[in-house]
Amino acid sequence: MKQNLIEDAVLVKNYIKGDENALSILVKRHKQKIYSFIYSKVYDRDITEDVFQDTFIKVIKTLKRGKYNEEGKFLPWVMRIAHNLVIDHFRRNSRMPKFDNTGEFSIFSVLSDSSLNAEKSIIKTQVESDVRRIIEELPEDQKQVLLMRMYQDMSFKEISERTGVSINTALGRMRYALINLRKVIDQNNIVLTN
Repeated sequence: MKQNLIEDAVLVKNYIKGDENALSILVKRHKQKIYSFIYSKVYDRDITEDVFQDTFIKVIKTLKRGKYNEEGKFLPWVMRIAHNLVIDHFRRNSRMPKFDNTGEFSIFSVLSDSSLNAEKSIIKTQVESDVRRIIEELPEDQKQVLLMRMYQDMSFKEISERTGVSINTALGRMRYALINLRKVIDQNNIVLTN
């Protein structure tokens, strides 16, 4: 029987019975989807690789313990595991997800570079004041979360406790603050790289 015709459920059963090859077929079959899913959340190849490995370690452990529910579909089940591990990764690092270069955090990366020469230092001060000015234009609730996060290095749990809103609300406000910042930066053609 051709490998790609064997259903996931059959491969899972075969693996549980001791056919190690069945798992490698499953990994090959779904690697691209799972890998892309993880990468779309973390935007970092190394972290993606780690989370991908951890996902399949968890899959193996669960299958070996006989805890897999056969009614569930294999891929959505693995995706849920991957998703939970991505959340664990962000919790452990208590950091916002990384964004790619066009993303929101590139505007702050320039603020944290301490090895700047005199000219760059002047640019940095200018950028800092530009960013501060833009932040002042944000709605009060978004501004509050952004300042706590970026300038006081507070976790979303701390922000949630301080402001009396849920962590999800705090995350949402941060997201909108960053979206609005990006809009203002683009509208005013402010250059934030040096």
